[in-house]
Amino acid sequence: MRAIGAASAALLGAAALALTAAPTALAVDPFVVSPSTVEPGGRVVLSAPGCAGTAMASSGVFDTATIPAGGSATAVVDRDARRGAVYTVSFTCAGGAPGNVDLTIAHAPTISSTAVPTVTRTATVLVPPSQGVRGGLGGSVGGWHAGELVAGTALVVAAATGAVYVVRRRAESRRH
Repeated sequence: MRAIGAASAALLGAAALALTAAPTALAVDPFVVSPSTVEPGGRVVLSAPGCAGTAMASSGVFDTATIPAGGSATAVVDRDARRGAVYTVSFTCAGGAPGNVDLTIAHAPTISSTAVPTVTRTATVLVPPSQGVRGGLGGSVGGWHAGELVAGTALVVAAATGAVYVVRRRAESRRH
C-alpha cells in the first residue's frame, strides 16, 4: 500500500511541475513581424519560429522574403505605402501551416499651426544586431528571474507535500 501512495505522490508532483511549465511552451507565435507599425520606407524583421524549415513572407508593400529555418529576414517597406493602412503579411512555411500577420503603416506626423519648425542635423549610424530576433513572445520575456524560480519551486513542493499528506492520512484511516 505504501508503494502506491508514494507513486501517487510522485505523479501528482510531476503533474504540478508539468502544469507550471506548460503556459510558456504554448505561447510561441508561429510568425512574427517586428515592429508591427512602421513608417513608409522603413525596415521590418520577419521571423517564423513556428516553422521547422524555410519560410516565405510576402505582402503588397515589400518584396517576397525568404526566411531561413530558425532565422530571420529583413524587408524594406515601399516608400509609397499608404499611411494609416493595414497590410497583410502572408507566410508560407515548408512543412507547416500558412499564416497571416497584420502590418500597420504609421500615420503622418501632425504639425500644429502654432509650432515653429526647427532644423536639426543628426548622424545615422547603422549597427548590426548582436543577436538574432527573439521569437515567441516578441522579445517580451528575457529569461528566468530568481522570483519566478522560487515561486515555481514553492508551488511544486506545496503540491507534492499536500499529496503525500493526503495519501498518508488516507492510508492511516483505513488501518483497523
